[in-house]
Amino acid sequence: MSLKNEAQSGYGTKKFYKDYVSGMSKERFSKELTADTDRLKQLYEEAVENIERQQGQQLPGHIKFLRLFSDLTQRLNPTRRLIFGLGSVSFVAHYLFSFIEILPVVLFELFLPFSAVSMFMLLLVELLEKSDVQKEIDLAREIQLSLLPGTSINKQNLEVYSFAHTAKEVGGDYLDVIQTDKGTYVIIADVSGKGLSAALYMVRMQALVNLIVERDHPSPKDLFLQLNNYVKSNSKDKTFVTGCAAFFPNDEEHFEYVRAGHNIPVYYNREKDNTFRLKANGFALGMTSTKLLEQNLETKKYHFKPGDSVLFYTDGLNEARNSYGEEYGEERIDSLMEIYGSLHSKTVINKIQSSLEAFVGGESPLDDITFTCIHRPEK
Repeated sequence: MSLKNEAQSGYGTKKFYKDYVSGMSKERFSKELTADTDRLKQLYEEAVENIERQQGQQLPGHIKFLRLFSDLTQRLNPTRRLIFGLGSVSFVAHYLFSFIEILPVVLFELFLPFSAVSMFMLLLVELLEKSDVQKEIDLAREIQLSLLPGTSINKQNLEVYSFAHTAKEVGGDYLDVIQTDKGTYVIIADVSGKGLSAALYMVRMQALVNLIVERDHPSPKDLFLQLNNYVKSNSKDKTFVTGCAAFFPNDEEHFEYVRAGHNIPVYYNREKDNTFRLKANGFALGMTSTKLLEQNLETKKYHFKPGDSVLFYTDGLNEARNSYGEEYGEERIDSLMEIYGSLHSKTVINKIQSSLEAFVGGESPLDDITFTCIHRPEK
């Protein structure tokens, strides 16, 4: 057993060096350099390539430079843009005036220190602001994670175990397990887009779902129809939401379920020792009017006897890729459910998680990954 020395030591050169190089590794360098290169490519595409496509001709070199410089500086506020511009001009002026020698030596030698100091101060302020923003994002992540249901929910005749991983600091996958006097609702959804905007939309969805369930105790179909009214309420909002909703009544061996353009859940039947895909018609929320959705949203009812399980998941699971660009795929999910579907929901989720981690290796997920297993334990 290794013991860690937790006694505080003085802060010296070695400690500074360790702090400075912490987290530096070849793998991280490679990933971060790739990410930075992609950002620069995106900046060049937005500033230059899109204009060249529209005009059907190559831009002159100096125009490309000016467009890049303009797009970059527009990301700064006016004060920092002024400092950046003065620093850049001072840097160029130092070498220009020193070459042609039209100003006193003392004067043009001030340009370089001014340029260095202004650039350093600008970098420092940007880093401090980024640090503050990161703290706010971390807080938003904590709030969002606190809104997710508990990893494990156990009732007398129902087990629910879940897994959720966001591709960024915050994500757009929505998972909820709501217990009522009449039964248990399980809702899983995927908001279009990623990052903060999708996460905020997800939080609003969750609040609305809990309000509707508490107030109306709706069927899964009625729940989605009311949600569609909300998603479609803003005509300028192009967001859409795919999802599945299921209701498991207390003391009854069946569940009712609808699917709105979402990944098809996998159902394990203990009696037949086989898996089935729970296909049901339905458009994604926000893609059509509520009247049209009502006509096309199909309600299905399935037996759910002791030993049966059902797995709901978002596309981040089946579309997860390894270093060779291969997708995890639905076949692996079906196979795992066929092997482990009769076991407790926690076991099923842990097996899928282990299989997924072994498949992707060191690759970071490109999308949020969420899945949950509902199991009826045998008496």
